[in-house]
Amino acid sequence: MSPRVGDTLPELRRTIDLVDMVAYAGATWDWYRLHYDPEFVAAAQVPGPVVDGQVFGALFVELIQDTFGPACFVHQLSFTFRNLMFAGETVRCTGTVVGVADDRIEVELAATILASDYGPERPAARPARATVLLGTADGPGAPAGPPDGAR
Repeated sequence: MSPRVGDTLPELRRTIDLVDMVAYAGATWDWYRLHYDPEFVAAAQVPGPVVDGQVFGALFVELIQDTFGPACFVHQLSFTFRNLMFAGETVRCTGTVVGVADDRIEVELAATILASDYGPERPAARPARATVLLGTADGPGAPAGPPDGAR
């Protein structure tokens, strides 16, 4: 099925706990203590460990790839942070197709933090937008054969 303007992407919900946050810090080499250290968080007078904002980008890409499959490539992604998300909270990511061409799709996205002990439902990342290139499972523009000189 080909995407059409107005199509909605299946919702992605994810609860991010402290273990997820430490694993993400290790994978990205981002060891800022606000994301995992309860003493540092308390000294900063923040209600809890703060989810790294780049997690929203990773979740947006996951949503897009789950929807459009291995033959898509997120060419551009932009989003604006709106509120802090804390360890143990759940985020809902949504998207709507707003443009379609032969080789690309434009998607508007949103990440919303669901109500929790930290507060009511609130936007996490909005506005957000992605340009998704369509191609082969090896990615758009992948060479048809081995690189020059390779056998």
